[in-house]
Amino acid sequence: MMLSGDEDEEKWLAEGIAGVQHNAFYMHRALDSNNLREALKYSAQMLSELRTSKLSPHKYYELYMRAFDELRKLEMFFKDESRHGVSIIDLYELVQHAGNILPRLYLLCTVGSVYIKSKEAPAKEVLKDLVEMCRGVQHPIRGLFLRSYLAQVSRDKLPDIGSEYERDAETVMDAVEFVLQNFTEMNKLWVRMQHQGPGRVREKREKERNELRDLVGKNLHVLSQIEGVDLEMYKENVLPRVLEQVVNCKDELAQYYLMDCIIQVFPDEYHLQTLETLLGACPQLQPTVDIKTVLSRLMDRLSNYAVSSADVLPEFLQVEAFAKLSNAIGKVIDAQVDMPIVGAISLYVSLLTFTLRVHPDRLDYVDQVLGACVKKLSSAPKLEDSRATKQVVALLSAPLDKYNDILMDHLDDGTNKVMAMVIIQSIMKNSTCISTAEKVEVLFELIKGLIKDLDGAAQDELDEEDFKEEQNSVARLIHMLYNDDSEEMLKIICTVRKHIMTGGPKRLPFTVPPLVFSALRLVRQLQNQDGDVAGEEEPATPKKIFQLLNQTIETLLYVPSPEMALRLYLQCAEAANDCDLEPVAYEFFTQAFMLYEEEIADSKAQVTAIHLIIGTLQRISVFGIENRDTLTHKATGYSARLLKKPDQCRAVYACSHLFWVDDQDGIKDGERVLLCLKRALRIANAAQQMANVARGSSGPVVLFVEILNKYLYFFEKGNTQITASAIQSLIELITSEMQSESTTLDPADNAFFASTKRYIEFQKKKGGAMGEKYDPINV
Repeated sequence: MMLSGDEDEEKWLAEGIAGVQHNAFYMHRALDSNNLREALKYSAQMLSELRTSKLSPHKYYELYMRAFDELRKLEMFFKDESRHGVSIIDLYELVQHAGNILPRLYLLCTVGSVYIKSKEAPAKEVLKDLVEMCRGVQHPIRGLFLRSYLAQVSRDKLPDIGSEYERDAETVMDAVEFVLQNFTEMNKLWVRMQHQGPGRVREKREKERNELRDLVGKNLHVLSQIEGVDLEMYKENVLPRVLEQVVNCKDELAQYYLMDCIIQVFPDEYHLQTLETLLGACPQLQPTVDIKTVLSRLMDRLSNYAVSSADVLPEFLQVEAFAKLSNAIGKVIDAQVDMPIVGAISLYVSLLTFTLRVHPDRLDYVDQVLGACVKKLSSAPKLEDSRATKQVVALLSAPLDKYNDILMDHLDDGTNKVMAMVIIQSIMKNSTCISTAEKVEVLFELIKGLIKDLDGAAQDELDEEDFKEEQNSVARLIHMLYNDDSEEMLKIICTVRKHIMTGGPKRLPFTVPPLVFSALRLVRQLQNQDGDVAGEEEPATPKKIFQLLNQTIETLLYVPSPEMALRLYLQCAEAANDCDLEPVAYEFFTQAFMLYEEEIADSKAQVTAIHLIIGTLQRISVFGIENRDTLTHKATGYSARLLKKPDQCRAVYACSHLFWVDDQDGIKDGERVLLCLKRALRIANAAQQMANVARGSSGPVVLFVEILNKYLYFFEKGNTQITASAIQSLIELITSEMQSESTTLDPADNAFFASTKRYIEFQKKKGGAMGEKYDPINV
């Protein structure tokens, strides 16, 4: 049976681990009996398992760690001369007789560690010997792990200042030399991996090299931890040697990773004082290296260092940090002719951000950055790349973020609004993502001229159309604010609410609805989440958001805009239903009914409101019997008390749907449906009589035809209370009314009734169970 590559590797790893364990067992027996010869024999055989070339770096690491754990035990045995009876100097010679070079060098490093600790020889001599001897292994993976082992066992034995192995002032340089030499050799091995094997597995090799990069980077970390490496030594020796290796390796992956390592591990003060040297290497890197990210991280570190203390700011001026960074960015852009325009602009964005943080008072620096960017853009075609467009927006908005209080406060009211509209239109046009509460805070400070009355603003002069356009733009902007993280999204909603609540009665009807719907979108994200979660901050839950919404919608009562508030309460009730929160949904309905009773006086508004209430209530499934009965009773009562009889009739027959819901078990009360329809008929009859008294002729019969259609709907749905004879009687009543001389005939009513009769005939002819139901009805 053929095995896949992964299965082969697992098999080889298992065999290697078995070999390590087998020889380790006999090595332990030899150690227990203080038998040095046998211990060396079996430890060499154990380490021979590391000579394999069949494993990927990830699997080789597993095998290496098994051997590493055993070597720690062997080292403890070597330290105790009383157990093996051989001096450390002789032992150092003895292990060099191992047959294969890889086991020999692992044993040599292990004994070398003990040799340094014994102080029988200068640490620098032993370290120099070990780092030179390790050149004997040139296989990339085996060599990297061997040198990683050397770095591991020697890191606490370097002759550093304050170390027990320090002998004179020169010893710090010896420690640095050892680490640098090991780093150089490891980097060469790491880069050489790229050129091994056929070209078709290039992607696999890249992945394997990525897995090994920390082995190389640890050397730079060790260098940064050496106490004796002061600024002078770093400037004169360490950085030039490291950069020489980075530039000369001519490998994209190594250059990007090592430049990033240098920036991350060494102190900010060192970077500032060696800026020219560090930046000088950037144009010499391979054109494919992501230098914009490297430089951006460097500028971020330096700007954070600058704002950490006012005492360091003079240093930035002294070393001319801005000029050097600006010059380096220009050289990098010139050197990398194939750099996409988005990369060049993002470099200028980072430089501008650095300038605004470190030199906020130097507007001439801002001019230089923007001028350089304009020069670059002028030589490029019109931007089509959306990423580049977003970077340009970031470039232009960075000064606004910094100087918004200064700039916007110095503009008159009209110009302030124009600037705010430009900002909003730019965000909408470019679909700019504003996804944190901090960014929203900055944005709403910039556009505050649109969301509240500025001091001394003359509102009487404002054009109504312009005002509506401005507020609709703010509403669209609110819809664009979004974050997948529910906690952050709730912070955004609270930030927006804080700002729009200052908008005054004219603005709230425009800005509250989008905020409510944005919050309801979050509620639907959080469906089925409820209850309190332990933690420092209360989490975003539907209940918490509904409380916020209740307070927000309430503000519309003082505008006043009761119709809008009622619609929003009903939307919230429906969302609470989806979250299975009956008390919350009931509370929103209660608020809606109170609004209807106390605030909505216009008869047309009442008709619209009652139909909205009925439609929403019909879709609610969360209510228990008692709560539903209370609300349906209220709805039917308000329907029957509308001002005009036709409105009463239509609202009452609409209420019939509250007692018969198809997709909901248990709400199929045919008797109450019939009561609603009969009540609607009585109201329709009363409307006819009132029309006869007022105008001397009966009103239109359309109400009767509408009720007939409701009868047919419930008849088809299986309501046994609606019988064929009742439908027949209603058809005859309508026919009689239409033939009456006192009735005012309307062609639309005639067409409606004729269409209804054709539908009945169609159902009769269709046959089947439905045809049988309709058969007794004659039209």
